[in-house]
Amino acid sequence: MSRTKQIVKTSIVGIIANIFLAGFKAFVGALTSSVAITLDAVNNLSDALSSIITIVGAKLADKEPDKKHPFGYGRIEYLSAMVIGFIILYAGITSFIESFQKILKPVTPEYGAVSLIIITVAIFVKVFLGLYTKKNGEKLNSDSLIASGKDALNDSLISSSTLLAAIIFILTGVSIEAFVGILISILIIKTGFESLHETVSATLGERIPSDISKAIKQSITSFPEIEGAYDLVVHNYGKETLIGSVHIQVPQTLTALELDSLERKVVEKVFLDTGVSITGISIYSANINDNEAIEIKKKIVEIIGEYQYILQMHGFFKDDERKMLKFDIVIDYDAPQKKALRDEVSKRVKELYPEYDNYISIDYAVSD
Repeated sequence: MSRTKQIVKTSIVGIIANIFLAGFKAFVGALTSSVAITLDAVNNLSDALSSIITIVGAKLADKEPDKKHPFGYGRIEYLSAMVIGFIILYAGITSFIESFQKILKPVTPEYGAVSLIIITVAIFVKVFLGLYTKKNGEKLNSDSLIASGKDALNDSLISSSTLLAAIIFILTGVSIEAFVGILISILIIKTGFESLHETVSATLGERIPSDISKAIKQSITSFPEIEGAYDLVVHNYGKETLIGSVHIQVPQTLTALELDSLERKVVEKVFLDTGVSITGISIYSANINDNEAIEIKKKIVEIIGEYQYILQMHGFFKDDERKMLKFDIVIDYDAPQKKALRDEVSKRVKELYPEYDNYISIDYAVSD
């Protein structure tokens, strides 16, 4: 079964379960005059709407790439997750207002055995639905399903609070309905903000997970000609479309034909091993049989090690023809005055090796 079909199947289960729960809760809420149960029913309807939006988003994201969108429409799923976040947030705000009004003008609820049974059943249904949806969302890498799953698990806690309020009222005659409604509203609003934060973060572009980046580099460096893989950048275009670029360090003696063959092998192996499409490979040349280059590199590594904010040096090459030392330094994002730090290293290298100019590029640890 395709990824889109699995998302649709999971969402349909959510729609059916939430409509079923909403109908029963609305009926019980009307019979018992319970604002908490009624608001919970409205929340179930919003959950059903979220599942519908997830289906629409998955279908649109499944469109084939075209001239205007050459990387496909996968990121539409981010937008659908964002819409779900706004729906959750709106539901929380409106229920908060309704609950606050009930504090000002209280209504005494009436609970019976049937209503308590339905609330209890709803708790178990929501726990199952939440775990099922969240698990499938993580499996399918669907932000929309993950958001819906978390919302369902929160709903189980909300229903538990409603049940607790009912038990307290039956035992003591004290109604805390409206206050439970306030608590429900705050939890819904919190879930909405968290969902929006996660979706916006993904839309902006997040750091690739460490296990993926390490797997890519391991795949690349499995070729004996490649001494190192650096500056790996991977962009996520949604719907499991990962496209990246990388620098590889190889001996300076490789010919253009050998490099071409090597790059093609790297692209094929990385895709087979990780599912990531490497669309750009840049080359760092490594000095071969050059003892002076080895000693210079060793000394520069020692200099680099003295700086807290310099994480790594790579891409070293001693260019005898141009009398130049070339290398990159990876600087911590938190480092102050990054260019000044690079200039200081450049000055120290020049003092040690005045016969060479040096060219130092600043890199950042965009992946592990």
